[in-house]
Amino acid sequence: MWQALGALLPIAVALAVSSVPITVTILLLLSPNRSKTALPFLIGWVIGVVAVIGISAISAQALPAVPRRAQEKVTGALELLIGAALIVLGVVQIRRRSHTSAAGMPHWLSAVDSFNGPVSFAVGVVLNLRPKGLLLGITAGLALHAAPVNSAEFAAVVIIYTLIATSTVVVPIVASFLAPKKVQPKLVSARDWISVNGRVLTSAMMFMIGVVIFGAGLTHL
Repeated sequence: MWQALGALLPIAVALAVSSVPITVTILLLLSPNRSKTALPFLIGWVIGVVAVIGISAISAQALPAVPRRAQEKVTGALELLIGAALIVLGVVQIRRRSHTSAAGMPHWLSAVDSFNGPVSFAVGVVLNLRPKGLLLGITAGLALHAAPVNSAEFAAVVIIYTLIATSTVVVPIVASFLAPKKVQPKLVSARDWISVNGRVLTSAMMFMIGVVIFGAGLTHL
């Protein structure tokens, strides 16, 4: 179990610091409809995180039975590919950001104020299907599959992974409902900071996690 947690921890952190779900969370909490949209978005985000890692791990278990060493080589090769993909994505996004004078946020985020409950839920789920989200989730699933865990440990690892990966969405939403007046100014400051620095932070984290995953792949070959 600890082996699985050690492998999944950096992946969960990378997913947690992803700027897009954090930005959507903040914008929803600053919108007039926050009481109807924030919770559905949170539920969709959590379901999406669990679904991607769960389906990836279960799908890996469905592969034909092969010797343990062969499984490790296949896992290593996949980790090399995913790690390389994350490194390339990170570099491309950093270079794109460095050549762009206006920071800003994705244009579709301007429509967040018009979201209703079902749309917010759908956005929460779909954000897990972005290339980076899928790559991280699949890597987590492969790492979980490769670790020697039983059913109870499997469930425990997925829960811990999900708590960490979704913490940056859960905490602002819970805090906003518990103490809205205190949290509101912090949300505004966070929105302004992320609009300028969020993509760079996410891209740098993606690059570093890619290096970690690539290194893990080398150890499995």
